[in-house]
Amino acid sequence: EKALKAVPGVLNVSVNLATEKAQLAIIPGVTPRQLADAVQQAGYEVRLDNTATTAPASSKPNSWWQARETRHLLLAVLLSVPLVIPMIVSLAGIHVMIPGWIQWALATPVQFWLGARFYRAGWKALKAGAGNMDLLVALGTSAGYGLSVYQLFASHAQHGQTHFYFEASAVVITLVLLGKWLESRAKHHTAAAIRALQALQPATAWVRQGGQDIETPIDQVKPGDHVVVKPGERVPVDGIIQEGQTHMDESMITGESLPVSKQAGDKVTSGAINAEGLVIIDTEAVGAETTLARIIRLVESAQAAKAPIQRLVDKVSGVFVPVVIVIALATFGGWWWYSGNIEQAIINAVAVLVIACPCALGLATPTAIIAGTGVAAQHGILIKDA
Repeated sequence: EKALKAVPGVLNVSVNLATEKAQLAIIPGVTPRQLADAVQQAGYEVRLDNTATTAPASSKPNSWWQARETRHLLLAVLLSVPLVIPMIVSLAGIHVMIPGWIQWALATPVQFWLGARFYRAGWKALKAGAGNMDLLVALGTSAGYGLSVYQLFASHAQHGQTHFYFEASAVVITLVLLGKWLESRAKHHTAAAIRALQALQPATAWVRQGGQDIETPIDQVKPGDHVVVKPGERVPVDGIIQEGQTHMDESMITGESLPVSKQAGDKVTSGAINAEGLVIIDTEAVGAETTLARIIRLVESAQAAKAPIQRLVDKVSGVFVPVVIVIALATFGGWWWYSGNIEQAIINAVAVLVIACPCALGLATPTAIIAGTGVAAQHGILIKDA
């Protein structure tokens, strides 16, 4: 949002976490390429969407991403659990120690393969002159991992028994992956709620031309066209009945479960189900201009809106990461100067970075709004703003 707002000519920006879309109000002359460049320079990927409606991506990419997230999380758990077991059994007075080389072998794939996303995102944020949670995760876990590798070789040279911190770096990455997995699940379910609304919009319409009914893609139907709706079909456009009479189920708009009587001169809305009679409709609105499309946009804009607490979070997040890094450096310097023990200084600095990582407010608040508005929409309740 900040990157797009900084582009000259952009009046307003709203980014929807659930559908991964940005909606902008811009003055003439601002090109899509300028906007895409601004997003990429901020460290994000962008795909231009020229469709008139605000449809979320189809479920297939989401489900693939969901599957990859699940695989990565399960692998991280499987590799981290053996590292944690000695800590758990020590509570019962049983003291076991996994050899350092095995700990290193278990922690390395978690750190550099499953945790690669944090390095990539952190590096992009750093190049853009910004800090994010991924940067804190990468710094904190790398410090713990690096210290453990150093201790492993040092203890091997001295033939000593040392405590390593491989489990700390692996478990932190696993827990953050769990958070990302929960976030992607919430986004997937919310997108499904909006897709359920969009499924009410037929993809084609029967247009009467010169006495013949021609099946036409909905994006080629124009206001003024005469659309034929047969019994059992959904109405594809907003318009006025010219010929015929029937009963229509309009519960998706009004909530009224009983079919409503319709005859020539009555208005009909896209998405309603024609119960029994054949009718011919004079088209008034199609596609993005229909009542149904406006409802979908209303739900999406409510999801994209910010609650007052989030505006505060946005202000804090701008300085949060630099402040945390400064505190971590001060912790490192202070402990090293006070105790002369560089290992203790690193561990305490890592603790500051790791504890600052999850930042629940920045994740929980938008997820709650997205999930709430999505579930409400499925039950016919439309929320106007956050």
